[in-house]
Amino acid sequence: MRRNRVDPEGELHALPQRLAWMGNRGCLHDAEGQIRRHHRGRRWITCVTAFRGRQRDPMPAGRYTALFFLDEASAYAAGHRPCAECRHADWQRFRALWAESFGDSRADAIDAALHTARWDGTGRVLVPVDAAQVPAGAMIRDAGGPVLRTPTGWARWSFDGYRPAPAPEGPVPLLTPAPLVRLMARGLPVQIDATAAG
Repeated sequence: MRRNRVDPEGELHALPQRLAWMGNRGCLHDAEGQIRRHHRGRRWITCVTAFRGRQRDPMPAGRYTALFFLDEASAYAAGHRPCAECRHADWQRFRALWAESFGDSRADAIDAALHTARWDGTGRVLVPVDAAQVPAGAMIRDAGGPVLRTPTGWARWSFDGYRPAPAPEGPVPLLTPAPLVRLMARGLPVQIDATAAG
């Protein structure tokens, strides 16, 4: 079993679940397919799992490591953004919102800003925010792990989906990087696994 399933913290796991999105953050594996690094570079993207009939090994020698996410909310929480090729329309919408919010919307500038917002060199950057200000699609961290703000409430994340969670109060640590949360508050669409609705 390959260690390429990503949780909202951005950590990799070896699990059997088939997940809805693919992505990458560079070549993380060695010639034997063992994960050797957390990330390589600043370009962390989220892709569709099928595109123009292309097929590839998830861990080809010297090429990017295919990573998998439960839903787009999980990928955003981990710090990934839409791929400009296989998700061209999503990328253009994302860039337009980024330009309105932050200015420079070149891919390199976006990737540099996101990297600073998600990773401090040793671990995740967590920004305290009032729970009432967390938009739908964003995640926070509590003692039990990642919790998603849904359109109607809160739901605890797992690789098997979501289950209802009590509404947090007061300041909470924001798991989804702050620039992405700002885009969500401005209307960035976020695909959320259907289990969050029930």
